[in-house]
Amino acid sequence: MSLTAARGLLACPHCHQALEIGDRAVTCPSGHSFDVARQGYVNLLGGPAPANADTAAMVAARRRVHAAGVFDAVADAVARAVTTGFGERWRVSSKGENFPRRLVEVGAGPATYLHRCLDDDPSRHGVALDVSRAAARAAAKAYPHIASVIADVWHFVPLLDGSADAVLAVFAPRNPVEFARVLRPGGLLVVVTPTPAHLGVLRATYGLLDIPSDKEERLGHALADAFEPLATTTVSYPIEADTALARDLIAMGPNAFHDVPKAVDPLTDRIDVTVSVYTAAV
Repeated sequence: MSLTAARGLLACPHCHQALEIGDRAVTCPSGHSFDVARQGYVNLLGGPAPANADTAAMVAARRRVHAAGVFDAVADAVARAVTTGFGERWRVSSKGENFPRRLVEVGAGPATYLHRCLDDDPSRHGVALDVSRAAARAAAKAYPHIASVIADVWHFVPLLDGSADAVLAVFAPRNPVEFARVLRPGGLLVVVTPTPAHLGVLRATYGLLDIPSDKEERLGHALADAFEPLATTTVSYPIEADTALARDLIAMGPNAFHDVPKAVDPLTDRIDVTVSVYTAAV
């Protein structure tokens, strides 16, 4: 069962005590209980999903985009950021004693980036958090070695204090206070944000949501109280999108809540993102 990867990490969203993972339910000492879904994920929301939770159609579009390899270079950069960040700070030995073993991805969707960071190493444990039931189901199905959990990280990250070695937030919501709480001292936060050039042709052609020019600066300010910057790099490369892929690039994101054009033309565009690595203040 995929949830075993989160053993010793999960915290109850009601009383914040450690959760015990069973075959059919996840429980805490106070008696709060959460059923394990047939697909292997657990819902720790404690209520209905918010209106902005990704739909099954959005998650399916994202999976097709990832399967096409559009974001492979971004996933590789995230994995390198985790390895390099720990290598620089703890001088990882050839045996890798200091390599992060407990990785968490927030807003994980189908957990593509988390999977790349785990690199199929059975000694590493991954927890995928997303507010969407469809996303949790997709992650549990695609990667049974990853613990898939439905949670709203805006309010509470359902992990014990200091339990994570690294947190990934790739095009995902950020809760600096909670991230600092769940990371061990010196743990890593890896954040991926789009630049104004990211999918610029697609956004201009179809009137999609704009990307603020000061997005990276605002990120630094938001994290300043709890994190220290380690490194920043830009990942930029052109892509060719046929009609189906261009439509999926629209359908996988928040623009899908407004409208996805029925007719989308093939186009040449660019993936352009910033990968920022921070360390939790000791």
